[in-house]
Amino acid sequence: MTSVDEALAHAAELLTRLNERREELERLAEADDVDGDAAVDVIAELAELARQIEVELTRARTMADAAG
Repeated sequence: MTSVDEALAHAAELLTRLNERREELERLAEADDVDGDAAVDVIAELAELARQIEVELTRARTMADAAG
């Protein structure tokens, strides 16, 4: 597996985690008694995961451009 493939695979794993956390946020939003603190924590996690995905995609793009 090339470094580009590894970066893309890691981005895909992070995307899976992001979707899981998004689903958790939806569950929190649908609850009768919304836990605002928990929702803020999940939103912070979503932002961090999105940032990490962007880093991996940028890394993959940079390596692909350098190789090609």
